[in-house]
Amino acid sequence: MSEGKTIEKSKGPQTIKTLKKDLANIGLKKGMTVLAHSSMSSMGWVCGGAVTVILALLSILGKSGTLIMPAHSGDLSDPKYWISPPVPEKWWAEIRETMPPFYKDITPSRGMGKIAECFRKKEGVLRSGHPHYSFCAYGRYAKKITGKHSLDFGLGEASPLAKIYSLDGYVLLLGVDNYSNTSLHLAEYRADYKKKKNKKSAAPVMIKGKRLWIEFEDVNLSCDDFIDIGNEYRKHSETLKEGFIGLAKSQFFKQKELVDFAVKWMEENRK
Repeated sequence: MSEGKTIEKSKGPQTIKTLKKDLANIGLKKGMTVLAHSSMSSMGWVCGGAVTVILALLSILGKSGTLIMPAHSGDLSDPKYWISPPVPEKWWAEIRETMPPFYKDITPSRGMGKIAECFRKKEGVLRSGHPHYSFCAYGRYAKKITGKHSLDFGLGEASPLAKIYSLDGYVLLLGVDNYSNTSLHLAEYRADYKKKKNKKSAAPVMIKGKRLWIEFEDVNLSCDDFIDIGNEYRKHSETLKEGFIGLAKSQFFKQKELVDFAVKWMEENRK
């Protein structure tokens, strides 16, 4: 959506003050640990853009809180599996040989949105070390959440998602639906269902000062039923709150409640 269309759609500018009010109304409080997935374009016209959204979130959570956002970089992967768009097979070997490795400081996120990418660049934000599934965090538990991120099973038990779960953290879906909800991938790792399979992934990384193209183990993940899971979860949740952040239809809930529900749902329905 163009900026002109966004202005036409908005009744007035969104500011730090208005966003803080909306965030408080949906349930955010000082000291919480919150994983945010977001869509800037869904919010209406925001004075200051992504910076304003980040400042509003951090202001609500305070120094005792922790804000986390995804910083995934799926383009640092084997070109053999690229489909959006694919590249010619004759390019694959050269891409594997020359692709720059994952760097926490300069590797950009891909497909995470303007707010998450802006947050990644904020001074003091820490980033986990997975070349595909990194997360950024700022605040009280940032070091704990981003440290020791396993290459194998990158959204599983040695990932920031599992650490957020152990901290009894929350998820904010700001203008996005459960298709973007990475915490449902943690449920995939934990659920036991028949069609669950592992796969090999690969990426260029720096190990002891050398660039290496390495393979690692992962679960063959799927988002295909995440909307269905979210709709069923909405019917049963005791913590879910819904509202608008600016013009963005949003959801806020405890991550643990969602993950536990999703594990059971997948075991019953992924047959």
